[in-house]
Amino acid sequence: MATMMKLIVGQLREALIAPKPVLRVESSQDKIRMEHYVPLHPQVIESMQPLLRGRPDAELMFRHGSFWMWAKRQKIPMSRINGHFVLRDLRKFAEQYGDVLQWDQSNRAYVLTHGVWGVEGSHYRNPVPETVYGIYMNAWEDVEFTI
Repeated sequence: MATMMKLIVGQLREALIAPKPVLRVESSQDKIRMEHYVPLHPQVIESMQPLLRGRPDAELMFRHGSFWMWAKRQKIPMSRINGHFVLRDLRKFAEQYGDVLQWDQSNRAYVLTHGVWGVEGSHYRNPVPETVYGIYMNAWEDVEFTI
């Protein structure tokens, strides 16, 4: 949520027109201050395009709390547990389902900025958008998100 609330329309617009769509999260926008790329699943792209129409590039993509409040009100049921979806479930889902899909652990840690502390994660790895997207899509391309 902390990162999401700092994204601007222009960042998403730029990511969506790229041949391999990745969102560049600036270090000032990330919780652990790590600049990184986040690949965008084709279904995310489809959902985001209408939200960009008529909005200036410098505008915050998600008004403070608006997406969080929308998601909270939706009461989207979970398929495997008795409960409904909350935003914190996204990271947990990516971690757990990433194991099922055999999503490369290094790529997963980088995209989620989870477990990337230390010299190795912050100084030696410098992935390019195309590689980040390719590894992500190898695992997630055939996953269909439904409500």
